Amino acid sequence: MTPERFRKLQTVLQRRQLDLTVLMDNVHKPHNLSAIMRTCDAVGVHQIHAVTKQRFVQTVKDVTQGTGKWGNVQSHLSLSEAVTSLKANSMQVLAAHLSETATDFRQIDYTQPTAIMLGTELHGVSEEGLALADQHIVIPMLGMIDSLNVSVAAALILFEAQQQRLQAGMYGQQQLSDKDYKRTLFEWSHPKLARFYSSKGLTYPELDDEGQVIESEKHTEARLGQQK
Repeated sequence: MTPERFRKLQTVLQRRQLDLTVLMDNVHKPHNLSAIMRTCDAVGVHQIHAVTKQRFVQTVKDVTQGTGKWGNVQSHLSLSEAVTSLKANSMQVLAAHLSETATDFRQIDYTQPTAIMLGTELHGVSEEGLALADQHIVIPMLGMIDSLNVSVAAALILFEAQQQRLQAGMYGQQQLSDKDYKRTLFEWSHPKLARFYSSKGLTYPELDDEGQVIESEKHTEARLGQQK
């Protein structure tokens, strides 16, 4: 861990947006999932939500480019459960879907707590999702095709949200609590040690200004005991 690398991790975490996310309504193609995750990291989304019948969200390593290390996916068994959870956190839920009531995605205020619901490539957002959403949004199209690849659509919408939030100065205000910031920073900086301390039921040690571990006697004894 170099000091430069540590400072970058700090900066990225300080800009993470807790109140901007995506909700994937049974988006099941690994390539699309991976591309969406990569875009989410690029705009500072801290947590992604997915409704899937599988226990784990399958991604493609070459597409994520390691994104899985820096973000987390919250899986839900049902769409209603996911939307209820998001709305409990005062998020507006926007379904990306061409409908008679859909609004141009650029006319939305993304400085508000926002969850963007995305559907499958073939069928789009489900009927249940459309009914649960607060609003439908659409990307205007001028060609013969009336829809984009779901990962491309996600990128356009998320970067519009990023632009609005940048202009509002929202990336200059740390949204993570100090506790979650320190925990995540340690896990990003020292993933192997984080797994070890967690397995022993130990709290993470402090880090110095360059990202190096400041171990207490208890942490050192536990680590040395593991190596015997």
